[in-house]
Amino acid sequence: MRRGFKFISIVFVSLLIRFNVTAQLCQGSLGDPIVNITFGSGANPGNSLSAATTAYQYFSNDCPSDGFYIVRNSTSGCFGDSWHSLSVDHTGNGNGYFMLVNSSFEPSAFYVDRVKGLCGNTTYEFAAWVVNVLKQSACNGMGIKPNLTFSIEKIDGTILQSYNSGDIPSQSVPLWQQFGFFFTTPASVSDVVLRIFNNAIGGCGNDLALDDITFRACGPKIIPFITSNPSTTAVVCQGNARSFTFTCNVSAGFNNPVFQWQQNSNNGTWTDIAGATTTNLTKNFAANVAVGNYNFRMTASEYGNSASLQCRVVADPLTVQVVTNPLPNTTNSGPTCENTQLLLTTTDGNQYAWTGVNNFSATGSMVAINSIQQNQAGKYFVLVTNSNGCTHLDSTVVKVNPLPTAVVNFSSATICTGDNIQVKSSGGVSYAWLPASALSSDNVADPVASPIITTQYVVTVTNQFACVDTASVLVTVNEKPTANAGPDKTIIKGRSILLQGTATGQSLEYSWLPPVYIDNAQLLQPLVNPPADMNYILTVTSANGCGTATDIMHVFVFKDIFIPKAFSPNGDGLNDTWKIPALAAFPAFELSVFNRFGQVVFQNKNTNLPWDGRYKGVPVPAGVYVYAIDLKKFPGILKGSVLIIR
Repeated sequence: MRRGFKFISIVFVSLLIRFNVTAQLCQGSLGDPIVNITFGSGANPGNSLSAATTAYQYFSNDCPSDGFYIVRNSTSGCFGDSWHSLSVDHTGNGNGYFMLVNSSFEPSAFYVDRVKGLCGNTTYEFAAWVVNVLKQSACNGMGIKPNLTFSIEKIDGTILQSYNSGDIPSQSVPLWQQFGFFFTTPASVSDVVLRIFNNAIGGCGNDLALDDITFRACGPKIIPFITSNPSTTAVVCQGNARSFTFTCNVSAGFNNPVFQWQQNSNNGTWTDIAGATTTNLTKNFAANVAVGNYNFRMTASEYGNSASLQCRVVADPLTVQVVTNPLPNTTNSGPTCENTQLLLTTTDGNQYAWTGVNNFSATGSMVAINSIQQNQAGKYFVLVTNSNGCTHLDSTVVKVNPLPTAVVNFSSATICTGDNIQVKSSGGVSYAWLPASALSSDNVADPVASPIITTQYVVTVTNQFACVDTASVLVTVNEKPTANAGPDKTIIKGRSILLQGTATGQSLEYSWLPPVYIDNAQLLQPLVNPPADMNYILTVTSANGCGTATDIMHVFVFKDIFIPKAFSPNGDGLNDTWKIPALAAFPAFELSVFNRFGQVVFQNKNTNLPWDGRYKGVPVPAGVYVYAIDLKKFPGILKGSVLIIR
C-alpha cells in the first residue's frame, strides 16, 4: 500500500476467523509436519527471516511500506486504520509471530525457502495461512487484492506442482484462509524449493499476512477405532486391569503399505512399538498402571520408506485414560446426643449412595439425620462415584450418646412472701438454673429459692457426654396479709358509722373484735353503733397459710354536741382554744364565727380545727361572738354565741 494515499477510516472490531480452502488439500491422512514454519513468538518486533529469502526489505516498526515486510505478533491502526488490526496470529496465540507484507509495485516472489529431507516417491501436502489485511472500505472499496502463486520446484527450477490462490478478497473482519495442494516427489528428490509469488501489482492494497507454512506426508485415509468402545477415548479406573484392541481401516493409496504402531504417555514423544506392524494392536493395562493418558496411533508408508518418519502418514490417536478413583473424606458430626441432628458428609465425587443402620439410604455429599436415636448408631457406608464413573466405597462410624433424664423433687410449690424453699434436681453431673435471681446458687443440684414473686425455674441437666435435658419448677409466692383497721371514728350516741378497714394478700378472711354493736364482724368495712367509746380490733387471716395480721381503731361516742360558751386565749394553758369535739361525727359540717359587725372572723369546714381567738393572725378583741354550725344532717343548723375573755 502506498503511504501517500488518504483513506476514509472505518473502525471494525478485530476478529480472527479461519477458513480452509480444501479443494487442493490432502483428502487422506497426513503425517506429522516435517516443516512447520510459524515464524516463532515473542515481543514485537520479531527478527528478520533467516532461512527463507525475499526480495522485500525488513522493516522494524509496525505498518511496513510498499516492498517491505515485518515479523510481528500484532498490528494496529495502520495507514489511517485502513488495515485490519490483528491482535493474535493464525492460531490465536497472542505472542505468536506472523509475516506482515506490504507488496511491491511490481509482481515478485516475496517468500522463497528450501525444504530439505523429503522422501522420494512420496506425496506431500503443502499448506499456508493467508489473510488480506486491507479493509473493504479502504481505497474507496477498490483496493488491489493479493493474488498468490505457490510453487514447489526441484533445485534446478523444474516445477513439480503449483497452485494459484486467485484474488484474495478483503473482508469485513480479518479472515485467515488456508491455501495448499499436494505434490509427489520423484524417486531421487529429497530437497525442494518453495516459492510464493505475488502476481498483483502494488499500489492501494495488495497487503497481506502469512503464517503457519507446513509440509506433511499425504497418504491413504486411516480411520482408527477401539473395539467395543463408542469413541476414540477409553477410560480405565485405576486398579482395574483392562485389555483393549485398537484397529485401523486403511483406504487404497499405497502400493505396498507398511504399518507401524506408535505410543506416547501424557502427550510425550511418539515411539514405535516393537513388532506392532499390523492394523490391529492389543494392549493390556495392569491394575497397577499409573494414572495418565496413554496414546496410540498407527502410521503407514510405502515399503522402503518406513524407516523415515518424514515418509509416514499417521492416524488420529486413540487414547486410554487411566484415571484416579475417588478418594473421599467421609465423616460425621458426632458423637452426638439423642434427639439432635447428625450430619453425614463425604467428598470427591458427583454421585453418592449412602447405606447404613436400619435399612438407611440416602444420596448427596451431605445428609442430615434429624432427631437421631441410639438405635441408629453404627457404621454408615457411602459409594462415591466421580465424573469418570470410578467408584470408592467409604464408611464412617456414628456414635449416639444417651440423654440424661432431668428429675425435680416437685413440679410446683407455694410459699409466702419472705419465705424460701429448696428446689432439687438429679439425673446428671452438672446443673444450670434459670433465672438465677433469688437462688442461693444457680449451678448446684439443690439451691434454695427465695423469690418475691411467682417464678418458674428451669434446670438444665448435663450428663457425662455433654447431653442435656430440662425440667421446671413453679414456685408460687403468696403475700403475707396486712391489716389496717382504718382511722378512728366519732359518732353521736344512738347513731352508726362505717368502719374503713383495708387489707392486702390473697385468699383473706376478716374478723372484728369485739363482735358487738356491729352488723357483720366478718366484713372488712362493717357498720358499728356502740353506746360508748369502744376499741375494735381487725384480724386478717390468710386462708393459704401465710399467717394473720391485726390492727386496732377507736370509736368515740358523744351523748350530745357540747359547745363551750367561753374561752380565754391568753396563753396560760387553760381554755386557750374553742373546740367542739363532737363535730367529728359530722364530717361535712361547716362552722362560721361572726363579730358584732357581721364579719366572719373564723371558719372551719370538715376538719374540726380549734379556734385560737385570732383573725388573720391577730387576736380579736374580748367580747361576744356569734356562731352558726351547719351539720349537713340532723339536727341541722346550730346557732349561739361564745365569749372571749382576755
